[in-house]
Amino acid sequence: MTALETMRDFVQSFPDYDILSRLDIDYTDKVPNSGGLFPSGMVEVSRRTDLLGNVTITNQLNFALYTTLEKWEGAPENAEWQLGFQQWVQAQSATGHAPAFGDEPRKERIAAQNGMLYSADDEGTALYVIQINVTYVKNYKEASHG
Repeated sequence: MTALETMRDFVQSFPDYDILSRLDIDYTDKVPNSGGLFPSGMVEVSRRTDLLGNVTITNQLNFALYTTLEKWEGAPENAEWQLGFQQWVQAQSATGHAPAFGDEPRKERIAAQNGMLYSADDEGTALYVIQINVTYVKNYKEASHG
């Protein structure tokens, strides 16, 4: 399973995910109660090489979760959903229930943060965005030459 598929499955396992009728990849539209998961790249955070030539790399995968929801004056349910998702991701990561992306699951961290109203239109929909970051470790063994 790819990292993108793993993250999509993770998002869809959120207990209150049922507010969304669908979750597209790299796409979302103005249909209420739809979402889009957008990969936004990988960053190599650090690289270490030991005396034997083995390499340990810490990476960060970045995603953005966009949700289109109905918007009316106040719409506290939308804000609560955004906060609830972020808190759930934190709890899953802290308790070891989040999916593994690298070679050392105990060192992994998934954070959902900065959830906010991105835009609203006159047709009664609002677009929200949450940033999701996955920090994980990959180990590469020195190839034996011989």
